[in-house]
Amino acid sequence: MQKREATRTFLHKISSSRNKNSFFFLFLGSLFIALLSHLYFIIHWFDGQYMTGINDGLSQMQPFKELLYNEFKKGEFFYSPDLGFGGSIYTQLSYYFFNSIIFLVTVGVTFGLENLGVIGKPDVFYWAEAILVVSILRLTAILMITTFYFRYMTLPALPAFVGAVVYGTSIIYFRYVTYWEFFSDAMIWLPLLLIGIEKVVREAKPWMFLLAVSISLFDNFYFAYVNFLLAGIYILFRWLFKLDEQETPVKKQITLFLSSGIAGFGISAFSFVPAVYGFLNNYRPPYTESVPLIGFTDNFLINGLIVYIPAFVVFCLMLVSLYQNPLFRFFAFITMLLILLHMSPFAASVFNGFSAPQYRWEHLLSLTAGGTAAASLSMSIQIKRKKLMVAFACAVVLYVLFYVLDPVLTFQRVKDAWMGVSAFVIVAAFFILVLRKSRHTKLIMALLILVTSIGIANAYQENRLSSTGADSKVSKEFMESNGYRGADQQKVITSIQEQEKDPLARIDWTIKRRNNTPIVHGFKGMSAYSSILNEHLLFFYLQDLHIDMGWESVSRYGTLGDRANLHSMLMGKYYVMEKGERNVPYGFKKSASAGEYAGYRNDNMLPFVRTTSTVFSERELQHASSLSKEHAMLSGIVLDRKEPGAPIPESVSIMKQTSLELVQADYHGGVLEVKEKRGGIDIVVEQANPAAKDYYLSFSLKGLNNKDPYVLEVNDYKTTRKAADSIYKTNVDQLVIRVEAENRLSLRVPKGTYELKNLKLYEETYDVLQRAKEESAQLSVKGLRWEGNQLSFTLENTKNDQYAAIPLPYEKGWQLTVNGQKQDIEQANYAFTGFKLEKGKNVVKLVYYPPFFFPLLFLSGFTMFIVVFLWKRKKRSAF
Repeated sequence: MQKREATRTFLHKISSSRNKNSFFFLFLGSLFIALLSHLYFIIHWFDGQYMTGINDGLSQMQPFKELLYNEFKKGEFFYSPDLGFGGSIYTQLSYYFFNSIIFLVTVGVTFGLENLGVIGKPDVFYWAEAILVVSILRLTAILMITTFYFRYMTLPALPAFVGAVVYGTSIIYFRYVTYWEFFSDAMIWLPLLLIGIEKVVREAKPWMFLLAVSISLFDNFYFAYVNFLLAGIYILFRWLFKLDEQETPVKKQITLFLSSGIAGFGISAFSFVPAVYGFLNNYRPPYTESVPLIGFTDNFLINGLIVYIPAFVVFCLMLVSLYQNPLFRFFAFITMLLILLHMSPFAASVFNGFSAPQYRWEHLLSLTAGGTAAASLSMSIQIKRKKLMVAFACAVVLYVLFYVLDPVLTFQRVKDAWMGVSAFVIVAAFFILVLRKSRHTKLIMALLILVTSIGIANAYQENRLSSTGADSKVSKEFMESNGYRGADQQKVITSIQEQEKDPLARIDWTIKRRNNTPIVHGFKGMSAYSSILNEHLLFFYLQDLHIDMGWESVSRYGTLGDRANLHSMLMGKYYVMEKGERNVPYGFKKSASAGEYAGYRNDNMLPFVRTTSTVFSERELQHASSLSKEHAMLSGIVLDRKEPGAPIPESVSIMKQTSLELVQADYHGGVLEVKEKRGGIDIVVEQANPAAKDYYLSFSLKGLNNKDPYVLEVNDYKTTRKAADSIYKTNVDQLVIRVEAENRLSLRVPKGTYELKNLKLYEETYDVLQRAKEESAQLSVKGLRWEGNQLSFTLENTKNDQYAAIPLPYEKGWQLTVNGQKQDIEQANYAFTGFKLEKGKNVVKLVYYPPFFFPLLFLSGFTMFIVVFLWKRKKRSAF
C-alpha cells in the first residue's frame, strides 16, 4: 500500500513538472510570436511612431486613459468635473476603460513605476507609448488561453498553437488595438467563455463558465453582449455537432448555463448595471437608413480590411474527405456560417444592438478559422489526387471570383497584393506536399501558416494602419504639434490658469474635431467626445438651445456657439482661438497670447450659484426662440412642470426689416440651388438697431443628396455638416448661428441643392445679461468646492429666493442635503441642476454615487458568498 502511494506521488510530481515546463514553453512561444507579429510597430516605435489611430485613438482612447488614471490616483472612482461639463466616469466611461481589467492592471503597474521613480508623471504621450507593450502582452495572453481552449478540444499541442496564432494574429486584432484599443480585450474573454461552455458540455462543470460570464459582464457590457451572442451561436452548433458520446444532456446544459449565467450577472451587477444605465441614459439619433440583408463590404480572401480567411483554411474547406472528422466538421460548418454572416450588414446591425451596421464580432470567425486549421493539421492527411485537384480548382475559382467581382480592388504594386501572394504560397505548398506524400507535411504547413500569419499581421500594420489609411503617422512629433498639443497652445492655457483663482472657471476651446481637447491640455473645458454621454446635455445642444458645435456629429458636444449668454451662465470664463479665426463672443477681452493663439476673458461672468423666485415653464418655452430661452435662464430658472410659469421673454424676428440677395444661386419654394463653387444668400438689414451687439440667425438647412460633408459659413463663422448618408449625422437640421451685428449677413454653402427654410433673425443687446450680472453681485456664497463626486457650499439667502440653479449637469445618482436634510434635485435650465432653498443660511452638499450602486454592491457580494460556499461544498463532496 505504501509503495503504491509512493509511486502515485512520484508520477504526480513528474506530471506536475511536465505541466510546468509545457506552460513555460507555451509562454515563451506565445511571447515570441507576439513580438514578431508587432515587428512593424516595434521598429517604428524607436522612430517615435505610436500604435494608435489619429482619430479615435488620439481623440478618445489616450485622453480617457489619462483622465481615469489621474482620477484613480486621487481616489476618485465615480465622477469627474473634468469630463465635459462634468460627468460620471463610472457610467459614461464603462464602455471604454473604467472596468477594463487589462487597463486596471496597467494602471496598477504604472502607479507602482511612478511611485518608485522609474517613470515621471504619466501623460497622453506615456499612454500612447504604452500601447505597444500592453498589446504584446495582451496578445501573449490571447495565444496562451486560445491554445488551452484548442488543447481542451483534444487537439495536439502544435496544431492547437497554430490555431491560436491564426486567431490571435488576425488582422481584426490589430485593427482593434490601433483604432479602439479596449475592443481587443474581448479577444481574451471569448476563448475563456468557450472553455467554460466546453466544461459544461463535456463535464457538466459550470464554474469556468460562471467565471467567464462574470469577467465579461464586469469588463465591458457592450462586448459582453457581442460575445454572448457569439457564445449562443457556438452552443447551438455544439448541440448539432456532438464531439463525444458522453456529453452532458442538453436539458442539464441549459440548467447549468442559466444558473451560472444568473450567478455571473449577480457577481458583476455592481459594474454591469450602472454601465448599462449609462448606455440607456445616452442619446444617439436612430439610424434611419435601410439595412440590406446581403452586402459585399470586405474582401476577406484577398484584401480584407476587417478579417482575413487564411488560404489554408479555404483550401481545407474544399476537401470533402476532411469532413469525416467530427471536430473538423464542427469548426468548418461554423466558419462557413460566420462567413455568410460577415457578408450581411443586417447581421452587423444585430451585433451592434440593431443600430448602424458595425463589424465588431468577427473575432469569432478568426477563432473558428484557427480551429479549422488546427483540426486539419491534426488529421492524417491521405487525400486522393482527384479530390485534391477538385479542391484546388474550386479554390482557384473562388479567389478569381473574389478578385473579379470586387468593384474597388486593384493591385497597382506587389505591396497591395500581400494577402493574395500569401494565399498562392500556402495553397501551392499544401498542394505539392500532399501530392508528394511528404512525411513532414504537417510540420512544414504549420511553419508556413505561422510565418504567413506573422507576415500578414505586419503587412496589415504597414499598409492598412500606417501608410495608406487615414490613421497615418501618429508620432510624437504630431502629438506635439498644433494639431494636438502644441507648445503655443500650452503656453496660452498655462497663462490663463496662472491668472485665474476660481477653480471652477472653464475654458471654451477645442482643436477641430477633438472634443476631448480639455483632457489632453489639462484644463476644465466645455466639450466631450464619447459614445456614451449625458442625454440631457445632448438634448440641450441639439434640440433645446440649438447650439452649433462647429462640426456636426453624434456622441459629442462642444463649445457654446460663441453665445455670450451661455458662456456667462455656464462658467465659461475664457475663450481660446487661433488669431484671426473669427470674432470672439461679446464681452470677452484678450488676456493671454502665444504664437498664433490667444486667450480671452469674459467680463460678464455670473456666479456658479444663482438664486431666483422667477420660474419659467419648459413646456411653455418649447416653441420659443433660442434667444428667449437664454433670457429665461438669465432672468430666472426653467423647470419642467405642468403649472404655468412666468411670461415668456419677448424676442421678435426682424426678418421683415431685411431683404434677401442671391449670390450665384437660385432660391424658390424653400430650395436653395447653388450653381457655382460657393454661393448662397445675403440677408441685408435695412434699419439696424444701433444697440444690437449680436444677431442670432435661425434657419433649417438640409443638404439634398449631398454625398460629402460641406462647410456652412455665416460671415466669419464656419461649421461643417455631414453627408446625407453619414451614419454619424445628428438628423437635426435646425441651426442657430450667432454673429456679430453687421448690416449684411452672408450665408454660404458649396455648389449643390439644399432645403433652406424658416429663416428668422433676432437681435441681442445683452441688456438681460447685464441685469443678471448686477443682481447676482449681491449673492453671498462661501466655501464653494467641487472635487470628484462631492460639491458643497454655504449660501446666505438674504432675498428669500425659492430656487437655486447651478451649472452641474443633471444626472441620476446625485444626492442633496440642505442644512443636513435630504432634498429632491430638480432638472433645471434643460440640462442642469436646481433645488429649493430655505430662508436664511443654506448649507448645501451634493454627493454622487452611480444609480443603485449600494444595493448592487450588496447583491454582488451576496452572490459571490453563495457561489464560494457552493463551490467549497462541491469540492468537499468530491473527496
